[in-house]
Amino acid sequence: MRFYSTKGNSISVGFKDALFHGLAPDGGLYMPETIPHLGIDFFKSDLSYPELAVGMIHPFTKDDLTHAQLTDICELAFDFPLGIKELNKTDSVLELFHGPTLAFKDFAARFMARTMSYFLENKDNELTILVATSGDTGSAVANGFFNVEGINVIILYPSNRVSTIQEKQLTTLGGNITALEIDGSFDDCQRMVKAAFQDHDLRHRLFLSSANSINMARLLPQSVYYAWAWKQYANNETVIFSVPSGNFGNLTGGLLANRMGVPVEKFIAATNANDTFPHFISSGTIQHQDAVQTISNAMDVGVPSNLDRIQNLFHDDVNQVKVDIASWSFSDKDTKESIQNIKNEFGYLIEPHTAVGVLGLNKYRNETNSKTKGVVLSTAHPGKFADVIEPIIGNKTALPDSLQIAMKKEKNSIKMPNQFSDLKEYLLQSD
Repeated sequence: MRFYSTKGNSISVGFKDALFHGLAPDGGLYMPETIPHLGIDFFKSDLSYPELAVGMIHPFTKDDLTHAQLTDICELAFDFPLGIKELNKTDSVLELFHGPTLAFKDFAARFMARTMSYFLENKDNELTILVATSGDTGSAVANGFFNVEGINVIILYPSNRVSTIQEKQLTTLGGNITALEIDGSFDDCQRMVKAAFQDHDLRHRLFLSSANSINMARLLPQSVYYAWAWKQYANNETVIFSVPSGNFGNLTGGLLANRMGVPVEKFIAATNANDTFPHFISSGTIQHQDAVQTISNAMDVGVPSNLDRIQNLFHDDVNQVKVDIASWSFSDKDTKESIQNIKNEFGYLIEPHTAVGVLGLNKYRNETNSKTKGVVLSTAHPGKFADVIEPIIGNKTALPDSLQIAMKKEKNSIKMPNQFSDLKEYLLQSD
């Protein structure tokens, strides 16, 4: 399988090169030249989660990894459970937060860490991974790559714009993990990372890669849980997926699963006040805007990177996008009411991002009267957002042991202005 740049000005590469390059030399995002249709019988078959992952990912990686090698990677990466909480006869929540950092990013981060580690065996030059985070990506990448030999991870996060627990998770590991606290927004962090990959001098002097969803290897493992949810829940019928969306890597993983053969009635891209994508759906134009700070902070993204991939998948035809995707934005007030309503009606606690997903599914049902089974992707454990949730529900939330341990550790970050020149100077001094 070859991967091409969405900008069309770079040569195609294999999976291994796409994994390590992250961003194409022309600044585009890598996309697979073909998306294999696996057939409904494959998705109906009785496979474990790692087996399902191997079946879906292997067509993209087979030129660089044998089936046995990929099997080893997937068995190590996906060694934690998933859960489905049925709210009523039609609506359910897919719990993607049972991994080590209690967020859905664990699926992609652990897969990437193990894949990169495999390729780096017997290599002398150290790899530096740059990653921008609006919250959960940082902690998942930090945990996934912690103490992986030959890899140093540098995480850029926006100061005062991640939750207290998220900050503790990504700033307290030490070792090969460094946290840079950027004076700015997530978009500033993401801009700085992208600039690093387009700086030829820096790329010549350092072996750089990315673990953001600009990296194609993030999206492949994220496609798998859509298929798993369909197998467990949909009774061989189509399903609605409501996806809390920020940088749109999660949604793009779902689109890949759909193209591979998972039957989907509609994807709902549910956003917070950062409404670039709903505006794109309604107008066909991309309105560049600064990120707005909300209580669902991991989705505080002004212009989603993966919008390039979505436009590419649909050949820049917004009318075709609308066939597969509906999208709305919701306020913090709506989000708080959603958390309270789900707690009152079902005795089930959700965090702000999941609450935005619930709002998206409800909006779709109200506008279409669809009775198709719907799945809301729950992206994080509610304990990670205790400081937001507790005033809403008027009660304390129980923190899992791993979060309690993280909260007792001392934060260790390096403060930095939101200028690429400062990041470049730091990287070269650290080399």
